[in-house]
Amino acid sequence: MSHYQVVIVGGGTGGITVAARLEKALKKPSIAIIEPSNKHYYQPLWTLVGGGVCPKEESERNEASVIPKSCVWIRDYAESFDPENNKVALASGKELSYDYLVVAPGIQIDWNKIPGLKESLGKDGVCSNYAYEQAEKTWQFISNFKGGNAIFTAPSTPVKCGGAPQKIMYLADDAFRKQGIRDKTNVIAGFAGTVIFGVPEFAKGLSEVVKRKNIDLRLYHDLVELHPEKKEAVFKVKRPNEAESLETIPYEMIHVTPPQSSPDFIKHSPLANAAGWVDVDKHTLQHVKYKNIFGLGDASSLPTSRTGAAIRKQAPTLVQNLLALMNGKSLDANYDGYTSCPLVTGYGKLILAEFDYNNKPKPSFPIIDTTKERWDMYMLKRHGLPYMYWNLMLKGLA
Repeated sequence: MSHYQVVIVGGGTGGITVAARLEKALKKPSIAIIEPSNKHYYQPLWTLVGGGVCPKEESERNEASVIPKSCVWIRDYAESFDPENNKVALASGKELSYDYLVVAPGIQIDWNKIPGLKESLGKDGVCSNYAYEQAEKTWQFISNFKGGNAIFTAPSTPVKCGGAPQKIMYLADDAFRKQGIRDKTNVIAGFAGTVIFGVPEFAKGLSEVVKRKNIDLRLYHDLVELHPEKKEAVFKVKRPNEAESLETIPYEMIHVTPPQSSPDFIKHSPLANAAGWVDVDKHTLQHVKYKNIFGLGDASSLPTSRTGAAIRKQAPTLVQNLLALMNGKSLDANYDGYTSCPLVTGYGKLILAEFDYNNKPKPSFPIIDTTKERWDMYMLKRHGLPYMYWNLMLKGLA
């Protein structure tokens, strides 16, 4: 077939969750999922892989195992869009046409935007949890660390899970203490942001963690280059009312959160806004120009943190509104920007940050104080959320 009622671009968290919900709702589903990868990953686990808590294989499944039974899996890359004629062109040269399109290709990791990073990744202390094959290298470097500067970076671009750059830093600090080398170690946070966290209620707790752990927090520090042969990291520093400057910091180990952006084929498409993201209404998730197109997840223009928890709330809103459109009804489902960052602050400790578009806390467990470090919330991340992801969310049940 080359025509489907619904074509979904992306077989990651957003695409599969929407497909599973649509499959349950439609009497005769005609759904195609365009996804080139043979593997599906539960990426939030990669922080714990980097911290030595679990093997990387625990985060991986075959893509075929998560594709809903009635959906057709198109193992190809989406290359371009022709929304005026309801068509998607594939890398193979084929075309698919659709009645409705859902765009959820995820975010692009721009390793090349930091000179010296790509070629040094996984070597001589340079690591990143933002790739399946690299997360275990992080633990290798942490567990074999002997002292000196351990740098953890966060870029100025949006990233998958804005809290992830911090989580591995806190785990590393714990590991260095257990290894008896913390007094020989400088843990440096080179973060491009202006604050430790955007929601004050959670920033307070994180600031206390940073102080307790004696972490050297350097805000306004955006990593722009690595000199791996000298083991040096170059940061662009731009503080308010100060001239921009470069600061070079030597390292024995550096965990890099790479710059990220919308996939190139989205940026160059008629679906993108000026910043390159799929341009959707932030409440209905319907495209602002093409009414039979919807978007969600990391490649969308939704002004919230890019997390799986956000998709868990976006997907039912999108599906409800898509079904309403199919039936000629008004789009009444409303996404309020809910997202969640389970902020691991050490082994057995976690601050569960949940908030909406207005950066107001939106707790799932109002009876407990999740602005404080908690063991039960750590266990939720370690065991509860992965179970919910594979067995409920990807099956359209949560």
